Amino acid sequence: MFKTPKIKTNGLDSLRPRRILICQLRQIGDVILTTPTVRLLRKVYPDARIDFYTLKHCAPVLENNPNIDKIWKVDKSLGFWETLKFYWKAGHDDYDLIFDCQQLPRITRMILMSNAPVKFTYTPPWYRSFLYTHWHQVSGPYAAKCKAGPILRTFGEELWDDPRPSMFMTDKERTWATDYLKEKGLEDNETLITVDPTHRRASRLWPARHYGEFIRIALEKRPDLKFFLLYGPGEKDDAEEVLKASGRPDRCILTDEILTLREMAAVIEQAELQIGNCSAPRHFAAALNTPTLTILGATSAAWTCPKGGHEHIFKGRDCQPCNINQCSDGQYRCLVDLLPDTVADRFLELLPPGK
Repeated sequence: MFKTPKIKTNGLDSLRPRRILICQLRQIGDVILTTPTVRLLRKVYPDARIDFYTLKHCAPVLENNPNIDKIWKVDKSLGFWETLKFYWKAGHDDYDLIFDCQQLPRITRMILMSNAPVKFTYTPPWYRSFLYTHWHQVSGPYAAKCKAGPILRTFGEELWDDPRPSMFMTDKERTWATDYLKEKGLEDNETLITVDPTHRRASRLWPARHYGEFIRIALEKRPDLKFFLLYGPGEKDDAEEVLKASGRPDRCILTDEILTLREMAAVIEQAELQIGNCSAPRHFAAALNTPTLTILGATSAAWTCPKGGHEHIFKGRDCQPCNINQCSDGQYRCLVDLLPDTVADRFLELLPPGK
């Protein structure tokens, strides 16, 4: 019977790479959670060039990051030969060290073609071990620390001095957000709350009716609140359901247009608090120093940033966290039974005083 390979880091602590490639293809939130790893590698190798390999639609969250020299953007719409050429070009860009955070097929194919002398990752299953020259165990419990675990276990846990992910907004983007919110009706005396009420996984989706009732209850206590409902492609109907359930369209902003990732981030940065499901906007907020309250269903608290006013709330059923996408009985009681008044009470405790 095959066993998982043991730790393999021989000689890595004496390596002095000139060029490093970090690989994290998806999801958007996971890409943001890899930015502390970028900082760590910049700290360990301050003179190295550090590039990042990700899917094209995830790349905007890495823009303007001073620790990243180049972003390789994988375009899933490319044909077979164009994709193969891309893998070859990325893998042969004179890298001394490739650090794989995800071990997905689109990464392993590129690694197969790469001539990098060091290919580093978290402990792989036996059938992938031939792809890598070095590996180490993950750390934790915070998801961002897990990604950085092989580096921390090789170079020292004391390097982990700030768990927060990073996004870097420009002054132009901040000005755009201020003007955009004013255009959408936000007044100077109103407190902006961004709400992420959508998710493609039912096991992470607090019911729209609960979000609507939460907004109604919160407004009874804090009439100065203004809720900006976030949504992505194909999710507007879900956001409209929340708006309808709230009965307070006068205190909500729901745009006709879908915001880009960076526009969404710029709006979240303007908010007093971000509330929503376990999805990318919570990591946007953590990266931009906006406090968060995340409603957990199937996922664990390991996704919650342990610093800077980031909280989570969950029902506390015995089956939580199951980390599966489909509830075994189809009832999703961990989410359905977490009532709006419970969430509203915790939300109001976290909220700073009104303006």
